[in-house]
Amino acid sequence: MGLLDRISFKQDTTTPPERIELGALGALVIEWPGGTHVAIPALQLRDQCPCASCIEEGTGRKLLDPATIAPDIRPVEVKGVGNYAIQIQWSDGHGSGIYTWPLLRRASGLAPE
Repeated sequence: MGLLDRISFKQDTTTPPERIELGALGALVIEWPGGTHVAIPALQLRDQCPCASCIEEGTGRKLLDPATIAPDIRPVEVKGVGNYAIQIQWSDGHGSGIYTWPLLRRASGLAPE
């Protein structure tokens, strides 16, 4: 039995949003199934970037200091990643974070599915 035979790969079953748009002041406006609309401020979303530059991979410890994020941070581009996430290019040049549907639900203040 190899290592991969012993690892359990959990499938993500979070339903994708119905729509994602850029709102006022760069907020991400998300419409979730069932009609729930949520606006996540750009600064809050940038602070939750899950990439290896912002979160230590081995421990999950946050590396990004929120004080270093410009108060006028804005998404420059938002693109889909498969059917499980979006990737945001930020006005500060950062763009390696992949925001999965579960992460966006948490950022929206919604319970996981």
